[in-house]
Amino acid sequence: MPAKVAKSRSDPRLLAERALPQDGEERDSRRSGRRRARSVTVNLAESPLGWLHARGHLSDRQFDAGEKLRADWERANLAPSVTMSWDIISVAGGKRSTPAILNETEALLAAKQRFTNAVDYLGSDLSDIAWRIVCGGEGVPVAEKNMGWPARSGKLVLKIALDRLAIFYRLPG
Repeated sequence: MPAKVAKSRSDPRLLAERALPQDGEERDSRRSGRRRARSVTVNLAESPLGWLHARGHLSDRQFDAGEKLRADWERANLAPSVTMSWDIISVAGGKRSTPAILNETEALLAAKQRFTNAVDYLGSDLSDIAWRIVCGGEGVPVAEKNMGWPARSGKLVLKIALDRLAIFYRLPG
């Protein structure tokens, strides 16, 4: 069954209809002898961390810790880029707003330092799974396979990493 993708301007989700792997198990009463395909709507824009949290595999504290790490990674502009940044350089006096505490460069450097400190706090064993799932956007099964781990071990190690991150970011709980 081909995936149908739907997106609206007001909704940030990217929804797709996907067939379930066990299609054809139920019989359709309206059509004699034909099997009805079952499908599920999937949000393609949802992060693996959000997916785990939405299904109750992560606590709110673990989810918040992962989101803080991802926010620092994005603020530090550590994602790979293909080309030069063509952002418009603001001219003094161009905008009238309250002055920021940190300018753009200082905020970027502070986020990079927080990200580096968080990864160092996790250590080499836990930082790899945390980066792959939280920042890299890999699903747990893909991360397990890429790291050569046994199936269903990644979620447990990710939870340990997120608990350590929650301690690092001093999240209550």
